[in-house]
Amino acid sequence: MTAKIFIDGEHGTTGLQIRTRMAGRRDVELLSIPEAERRNAALREDMLNGADIAILCLPDDASRDAVTMVAGNNNVRIIDTSTAYRVDPNWAYGFAEMDDAQADKIRAARFVANPGCYPTGAIGLIRPLRAAGLLPDGYPVTVNAVSGYTGGGKQMIAQMEDANHADAIKANNFLYGLSLKHKHVPEMTTHGLLDRAPLFSPSVGRFAQGMIVQVPLFLDDLKAGTTIDVLHAALVAHYAGQDIVTVVPLEESRALGRIDAEELVGQDTMKLFVFGTPGGAHVNLVAVLDNLGKGASGAAVQNMDLMLSA
Repeated sequence: MTAKIFIDGEHGTTGLQIRTRMAGRRDVELLSIPEAERRNAALREDMLNGADIAILCLPDDASRDAVTMVAGNNNVRIIDTSTAYRVDPNWAYGFAEMDDAQADKIRAARFVANPGCYPTGAIGLIRPLRAAGLLPDGYPVTVNAVSGYTGGGKQMIAQMEDANHADAIKANNFLYGLSLKHKHVPEMTTHGLLDRAPLFSPSVGRFAQGMIVQVPLFLDDLKAGTTIDVLHAALVAHYAGQDIVTVVPLEESRALGRIDAEELVGQDTMKLFVFGTPGGAHVNLVAVLDNLGKGASGAAVQNMDLMLSA
């Protein structure tokens, strides 16, 4: 049976990449509103209620409105890519690999909150260590990251690519979220199983897609006896049996001289690295992903496929 899929916000950056990933598929029928009719509220509501799965690629408030429109229609399932529901306990968090039970939770859920791109990397590194008891309560976690500018949507794309834009950005790399109150912090805290909010410092580079997320650690402040090898083994064990998140072998990591934020552009996977000197005092955990792949559109399609497999 062909599933009806409606992408609400299909003309935005995330929505367009979701459409690209579903091009040519015969197991889904894409319901679509012409761009000229995208503000037609009645047509939008009809599309939402006619879908088997609606994927919301909207700002938070618009996503909440969309959910209200289908509240009484249990035949419609929702994947929301905004931040509106990512820490809501009534929504399944759409990071299937974050623990053994999560894929089944997504598969059975009516409401799924797609993860943010930065949190996917951060949670992917932090949660396994918390689950294994290696990262103690109260540890002052810091998360440093750089993303391609497409993460800022059409507005930032125009600012970065159009030198004549009224608010053009000339910087090759810039920090933002300087108030340290970034909207992704609650998500990292909740799904990273942290008891203390991390200090998160995001930045944007002059490249369209790609991402590096770093979590540096002091070994002496972790569980007694924790070494680089112990941390790496915990990540390997956590992600065993699946092929979306790859933990790069230590010997391969040690041979690297640099990490490319664009390495996984166009892919819906994520690589995790553990860097540091054997016997040293510090470790740097690193995640590499496409901010529009496993960090957004790719994750949404993965979650849709899980829901359709129920």
